[in-house]
Amino acid sequence: MLQMKKLSVAFALCGAAALNATAHAADIKVGIALDLSGPFSALGAEARDGFELAIEKLGGKLGGQPAEFIRSDFGGNPEQANQLVARFLQRDGIHFFTGPIGSNAALAVGPALFAAKVPYLSANPGPSAYAGEKCSPWFFAQYQNDTYDEAAGKVANEKGYKNVLLIAPNYPAGKDHLNGFKRLYKGAVKDEIYTKLGQIDYAAEIAQIRAAKPDAVFFFLPGAMGINFVKQFVGGGLEDIPLIAPGFSADEDVIQAVGEPMLGVLNTAHWTHDLQNPANAAFVSAFRQKYAGRYPSVYAAMAYDTVMAMDAAVRDVGGRIDDREAVLKALKNPSFKSLRGEFQYGANNFPVQNYYLREVGKDAEGRITNKLVGTTLEKHQDAYVGACRM
Repeated sequence: MLQMKKLSVAFALCGAAALNATAHAADIKVGIALDLSGPFSALGAEARDGFELAIEKLGGKLGGQPAEFIRSDFGGNPEQANQLVARFLQRDGIHFFTGPIGSNAALAVGPALFAAKVPYLSANPGPSAYAGEKCSPWFFAQYQNDTYDEAAGKVANEKGYKNVLLIAPNYPAGKDHLNGFKRLYKGAVKDEIYTKLGQIDYAAEIAQIRAAKPDAVFFFLPGAMGINFVKQFVGGGLEDIPLIAPGFSADEDVIQAVGEPMLGVLNTAHWTHDLQNPANAAFVSAFRQKYAGRYPSVYAAMAYDTVMAMDAAVRDVGGRIDDREAVLKALKNPSFKSLRGEFQYGANNFPVQNYYLREVGKDAEGRITNKLVGTTLEKHQDAYVGACRM
């Protein structure tokens, strides 16, 4: 009888080992939809570099388990993003998804991912719809679109700007960003201009600004849009009008392309490369070493954090990624050291975190870059969480 019990225990242990082997046999698959062409190509390249640095640091694994990172460019086109996600789900059997820069793409691919119960860890967009009525337990944001601009609106108040002209592309994130600015800004909105997504000629808008004579201009024009706007703004003789922006319009990609005219531009973000914490210092050092001394942008930092969040979740569930509820719980309570420092998720899976004021200046090497000025909003939650019913 004792021998039978020993055999039963032995078989049970062997069975458990077999189950563990089965659980870890297949690679963990991550679908990454990249914007390497199209309107967000410069930003997509920044995100790609952040992803690559994180993947390299982890040795191509997640939670110590073999992982496959399936990368594909979708050109910033929401329809192509849908096709790519269908392929990721049906052919590749992905366990995590990330990548798109634009909110229009995020809104397009979300429903299929949520229906398939695949966690979508955003490496950039935080559309208001996903923060509120269309929130999903499968979507995890880095920030909510409006929050950068709420911080900028507060800065505009503190600077004493009595009337501000606003400009952004006419797509979901553009509307979110301007709404965010207006939410906390107490002065008058001189004008509100929506441009074509991907537009690079701002002659008509520059003329409108010149005629309006605002105290300042708030612009959300990421990537090539911002580069061309600032060049034309200064070239049009408007350099005496202060510029204020969310970090996306005055990040390292824009700064390096524009140069001296960026000096003095104020911008707000949930992260900056000179934020003092050990994880961030190590990241910035590794990034500059890998990428020819250039500073990382917020896009690179968010991409890096995204991979680290996946790594922590896989580790925290012991590699059992088929236990979807356990994975969600691990993602909701992240154990990794974020580059932004301490944060927590609100009820809608959007972070409660600090937002900072940055000013474009010169570092000790004489390089034009963003410099941390101070904290603008502390432990800030987005305005839409009350409409989320998860």
